[in-house]
Parts: sequence; C-alpha cells; structure tokens
Amino acid sequence: MADNKKIVRRLFDEVLNDGRLELLDTLIHPGYIEHNPVPGQLPGSTGIKVKLTVMRQAFPDLFFTLEEIVGEGEVVAVRYYWEGTNTGVFMNIAPTGKKVTVKGMDFYRIKDGCIAEHWDSVDELSLMRQLGLVL
Repeated sequence: MADNKKIVRRLFDEVLNDGRLELLDTLIHPGYIEHNPVPGQLPGSTGIKVKLTVMRQAFPDLFFTLEEIVGEGEVVAVRYYWEGTNTGVFMNIAPTGKKVTVKGMDFYRIKDGCIAEHWDSVDELSLMRQLGLVL
C-alpha cells in the first residue's frame, strides 16, 4: 500500500508539477482505463500526455498541491487543488489572464506497480466561475 501511494505521489510531483510526461510510459498500465475522459481523449499514456499538454498550454504555471493521500489495497485516493493563470486558450476560449484555484479528488487503482484506472471529481463549475465564463 505504501508503494501504491508512492506511485501516485510520483504522478503528482514528477509528472503533473515537473512536467516529466515521459514518465507516464512507465507509470501508466498498458490496460489503463480513464473513467472520466475529456472529449476525444486518446487511450492510455498518450491520452494523458495530450490532456496535460493542453492544460499546461492554457495554464503555463499549473501547480498541483496534494492535501491528503490515502491508500487501501489497490486503491489510492487523493484530495488536492491546482492553481494556474489562464494565459493560453482553454476549451476554445481566449485567455482571461485570471489566476484560478480548483479543488478535486481522484481515485487510482494500482496494478502491477502501475496506474491501471483513474476516477476524478473536479470542481469545474468553480473553474468556470473564476474564469468569468458563468455566473
């Protein structure tokens, strides 16, 4: 279980925050299942790389902060928030220049030392409000 949490910490520290997308090739299981993909997301590590590249283009200073990490058997749950300044196109919308803070919770299933499944719940309404896109 401690090793499973280390895998998820590596994802947050080295991939999400340091931008080392090449590590996804070893962190993501070949049979990876994304339970909440963005529209058109490709499967496996390739899809995650594209998704993160698009996020980093929209929010170049993107940074994730892990607030809590809990592991039980194959499953690791995290509570986090991310911050970033919208200086690039996001969802076909021109940059707003606004700094945002977005909370989320993710669940990961670990298999054979890799992330095999991912579920997430992100406060997208708060993100849209902070960007001034909805009231």
